[in-house]
Amino acid sequence: MKIKFIGAAREVTGSKHLITTNSGKKILLDCGMFQGKGLETDGMNRDLMFDPSQVDHIILTHAHIDHAGLIPYAYKLGFRGSVICTSGTRDLCAIMLADSAFIQEHDTLTFNKRRIKKGLPLVEPIYTQADATACMKLFIGVPNEMKFRIDENIKVKFTSTGHMLGSGVANIEITENGKVKKIAYTGDIGRPVDQILAPPQPFPQAEILITESTYGDRLHQDSEVIIEELLNIVVDTCVTKGGKLIIPAFSVGRTQEIVFALNNFFNAGRLPKIDIFVDSPLAVNATTVFRMHPECFNKNFSDVLEKDPDPFGFDNLYYINKVEDSKKLNDHKKACVIISASGMMEAGRVKHHLANNISDPKNTILIVGYCAPTTLGAKIGRGDKEVSIFGTVYEVKAEVKKIESFSGHGDYKEMISFISCQDKSSLSRIFIVHGEYETQKKYVSTLTGEGFKNIEIPAKGQEFEI
Repeated sequence: MKIKFIGAAREVTGSKHLITTNSGKKILLDCGMFQGKGLETDGMNRDLMFDPSQVDHIILTHAHIDHAGLIPYAYKLGFRGSVICTSGTRDLCAIMLADSAFIQEHDTLTFNKRRIKKGLPLVEPIYTQADATACMKLFIGVPNEMKFRIDENIKVKFTSTGHMLGSGVANIEITENGKVKKIAYTGDIGRPVDQILAPPQPFPQAEILITESTYGDRLHQDSEVIIEELLNIVVDTCVTKGGKLIIPAFSVGRTQEIVFALNNFFNAGRLPKIDIFVDSPLAVNATTVFRMHPECFNKNFSDVLEKDPDPFGFDNLYYINKVEDSKKLNDHKKACVIISASGMMEAGRVKHHLANNISDPKNTILIVGYCAPTTLGAKIGRGDKEVSIFGTVYEVKAEVKKIESFSGHGDYKEMISFISCQDKSSLSRIFIVHGEYETQKKYVSTLTGEGFKNIEIPAKGQEFEI
């Protein structure tokens, strides 16, 4: 059989890896959207590099848009196979893909207004909310640790990676000519200590390992240290300076983790009496999905649930759904915290909050996760003095802070520890994906020093016999 690396090949977005068996069966591992690539993004997303109508199955590791975001587009172009994932991933996709479609439609509407003024032809969104809704009928949710028989020759079992609610290693067995080939695709790897989720679990021995490398050259801070740092930044911004703390955070995962940390400070009487706004309809819906999946929680969070029936809610915390309520935050004069998507600052309501607050030195912008190099978040994070938001240039006078250890991605030691459940001598090939190329090369060097062999860093479009 063959595997072709289509996305997240020497970059950190657009995960798509296509397996073609000797009998012609096509299995797509993830179907992610490219994000933060500037003017290239739209064209890259529209060119899938395969015919969706010929794909038999999509095996999906988790619901993040850079791994699942093009499933509605594949459906629009004729995909009618099955999407196999965990139950948590299925439930999150139901809200996340619809939200992504809404963004496509809204951004296209805004873009077309400018094109009309210039006399240019209109463009269509990559997909619509109708496409996002329709594709959900193809999803099959599978419990973790249960081997699922896709057909007579293909089986899959998901084992938790602790990266986000429902995320799992896709452990795939493909039988050809009486022989079983075992492939493990990790998707994104979480951290051993998380505020909410259970830690990553060891996964079955594989022959072929496909694994991520986002933080392949970095180490995270201790979790307890970063939680205290969050409180210090809240106090410094909102109490000492009397400003607004803007936290761009992904609606699913990081937002709930930050809210839970603030909830614990509130319960301990340590949180200042300030308003905290979660300005993201998706975050509101995702928090509801979290409550539906206690099987994904760690023991500490489960223990908290016994004493605190709502760890995602406390006095002075407000969830905002309506656009008009979001706009009212522009006129909110008091010190406050605004948590809003997206984490890379490329879309969503957070861009409006940045535009309104980035030029005031009383305010702070707190980056709590990975930002791809070409994104607005990366530009702000590296210290650019001016940035363009909605076509207008703003001076960056607000203080910029980083707590990247809030990221759901493990650092290089944590990733190596996770994949070390594998017998190195039994791995015939290792493919490193989902990372910037320079980072990947450093990670491969570290892996080699740890005794891992036969490691490849596939380029986009590169195909291998496995």
